[in-house]
Amino acid sequence: MSSPVQHLRSAVVEAGSPLRSWLGDDEPAAEPGDRALLAAAGARVAEHRGDVEIAVAAVDEGYRLHYGRPRALRIDDPDLALLAGDRMYALGLARLAAIGDMEAIAELADVISLSAQAHAEGDEDLAGATWEAGVTAIAGGAGAGHGAAKQRARDGDPGAAEALRDAART
Repeated sequence: MSSPVQHLRSAVVEAGSPLRSWLGDDEPAAEPGDRALLAAAGARVAEHRGDVEIAVAAVDEGYRLHYGRPRALRIDDPDLALLAGDRMYALGLARLAAIGDMEAIAELADVISLSAQAHAEGDEDLAGATWEAGVTAIAGGAGAGHGAAKQRARDGDPGAAEALRDAART
């Protein structure tokens, strides 16, 4: 069975992206709760699971290029990794635009901006909660309190991470 990373690598090659020259060929270990698989598993995206999986995998890869350890691309230069991360964000959002999923685009745009804010504030927990809430909303739609929880994160509310997790559970 192919993984989201393998699907993302194929999408980068198919798109003719210059990033294809930095694609790794190893298969990263499976991660519990893979964001792309969780987002693509929901009823809201049933008609476009493959596109949603690749889109979320691309944005996740962009996030990892900015803040962590990427799984699909192997780039050692931090400046180039930052630019590649932005390109992966664009690839994911464009994939969703092609299928007309404006709700998922809005959710991933919020994940990108709120996680950037969280990292700027040194709040890894908030960044993780932002992803959890965003992926859940993509999969099944935004639950009660989702918008308010994101606003709390924007406002720097110390309870925002828990509010995002609560919204994801509903």
